[in-house]
Amino acid sequence: MPHKKTEEEFHDVLTQCRQLFEKKLYDYNTAWRILRPMSLCDQLLIKVRRCRSLETLSEHLVDEGIVSEYIGIVNYSIIGLIQLSLGYADEADLSNESALEAYDRCATATMDLMTRKNHDYGEAWRDMETTSYTDLILMKILRTKQILQLGGQTLVSEGVDANFQDIINYAIFGLIKFTIENK
Repeated sequence: MPHKKTEEEFHDVLTQCRQLFEKKLYDYNTAWRILRPMSLCDQLLIKVRRCRSLETLSEHLVDEGIVSEYIGIVNYSIIGLIQLSLGYADEADLSNESALEAYDRCATATMDLMTRKNHDYGEAWRDMETTSYTDLILMKILRTKQILQLGGQTLVSEGVDANFQDIINYAIFGLIKFTIENK
């Protein structure tokens, strides 16, 4: 049976991700509006490959850990959902307020999906290794790139938006586990 605690933990992590997103909006405005879906997938690919190297290499030359990469994965995936709904632009054409409203809309829809799936899967994510989240995120990114190369047309698979939502959910599960482990 799903934990009410999961929804609270998910919300807390999502709030942390949103706070960073809002600060970056201040610094950069909505420059990300120019990113096409494949570019967003490549940005996610960079972040998840860094996570894998942090998990497998003993020496790290950049002083940022896996938590910041997972937060970036959540935020870039939400940007991906926003871009899918609005289309990409040639300039930063969205106000910061509108960007935050879009962020909240996508985050709420993703949390609703997580709640439904978590109910059906019985909290299975709690028994997974955090390295599995990284691998599953990488697989979802590669699937998404393939779907984009197919022009978004699939025979039996979910679309790009569902993959972005799954990426968000796996990253947030990882962030919840990192939080629990570091208490």
